[in-house]
Amino acid sequence: MSEQIKVVSRSRSRGEQKQEWSFRKEDVRDSGSALIDAYRNEAWKIFNNLEMPDRTNEAWRRTDIRGLAVNRFSLPAQGAFTHLEQPPQRLLESVTGESHGGQVLLYAGGAETRLDETVKAQGVIFCDLLTAEREYPDLLGKAMGKVIGAGEGKFAALSGSLAQMGVFLYVPKNVVVENPLHSLLWGPGIDLAYVSHIVVYLEEGASVTYVHEAASPTYETGQTLHSGLFEVHVGRGANLRLVELQSWGEHVWNFSHERVEVEADANLDWIFGAVGSRLTKNFSDLNLIGRGATGKMSGFFFTDHEQHLDHDTQQNHMAPHTTSDLLFKGALLGHSRSVWQGMIYVSPDATKTDGYQANRNLVLSPNARADSIPGLEIKTDDVRCTHGATVGQIDPEPVFYLMSRGISKRDAERLIVEGFFDPIMQRIPFEGVRQRFQTAIQDKMQSYGI
Repeated sequence: MSEQIKVVSRSRSRGEQKQEWSFRKEDVRDSGSALIDAYRNEAWKIFNNLEMPDRTNEAWRRTDIRGLAVNRFSLPAQGAFTHLEQPPQRLLESVTGESHGGQVLLYAGGAETRLDETVKAQGVIFCDLLTAEREYPDLLGKAMGKVIGAGEGKFAALSGSLAQMGVFLYVPKNVVVENPLHSLLWGPGIDLAYVSHIVVYLEEGASVTYVHEAASPTYETGQTLHSGLFEVHVGRGANLRLVELQSWGEHVWNFSHERVEVEADANLDWIFGAVGSRLTKNFSDLNLIGRGATGKMSGFFFTDHEQHLDHDTQQNHMAPHTTSDLLFKGALLGHSRSVWQGMIYVSPDATKTDGYQANRNLVLSPNARADSIPGLEIKTDDVRCTHGATVGQIDPEPVFYLMSRGISKRDAERLIVEGFFDPIMQRIPFEGVRQRFQTAIQDKMQSYGI
């Protein structure tokens, strides 16, 4: 991709003051691979040279992270998971059918991997990051840091340099993986930093469904940090269905940079679901770099209490005849706040482009707040691009109508909220994933008497 994408929302922060992190150079792991070690050492230099982002930066203007206790975090020791709370069984079960084609479980200082022999025989690699460093260093080294540069932000550099956990998924040319693959990052404990790096690479004509979950218990006091990179390459004519579920505990500060690049005639179906964390700042980019590439982004979030979720999305059309379609929907309770900033960018070469973007918000409590900021930057003619955003409350008229039919006010409001999310639910391909989302919706509403 020869053209440099220029986006105002990615401007660098000067920072109000330099904060002292607890991490040191010896925390940068030596993998033994020249490519990987060079990348990580450069990321460490960048991390130390960049100031903490603050609200003078346009991308961070609505998200204040001064309360993050950066000097208290430490990386989990090897085997730390044996002394920490274990994940509930429901998180280990398949949400995509009867079974997974493979599963990677990421714990504090450890990992477990299972991959069906039939999938392995196809040449598919699906393993945790440390295993990939040992057994596939050349493949991993060529893919790592190529979709997302460590210089794209303080937390991108942190993740690039210090990642101790992650996933490497590689699907060879023309290989179709029939059963979905699943990974879980489980992050219990206080004052721990879970630093992750997920790398997905599909060769030409490959096809796979990948579900990734990040979750933890909730603790009443203290903080836990997650900083992650999620970089994905979808080769020419390949197909990727990517599902992400985020249910961090409400003491977790969550920062992530995610980007998928889609080559010619390839297709991406990307589904987000976020119901957890104390604070989330997420950058999610879709780069359509080949002629005829298509990408769909479907997002769901539900906040309550003091939660703050900030999602910054990009749909970058870099080639002609490309199509993107984004729909994000969120509901808010308590004193929570959501921020969505979206941009459709169309390069001078991307004629015959279709780009669609919509964000809908339902505010269910008087003290909750939703900010929705759509944007377009179009540098060519002969395109179709639309965007829209709404922030509203439950309309009393349908509530009254349902009550007139003998339905209680509580059940009427619940039906309206479920109907609000139905367009997103229809985009989710798996009943298990829909049930996970619907249970989260019901639990939050029930706690507020809805």
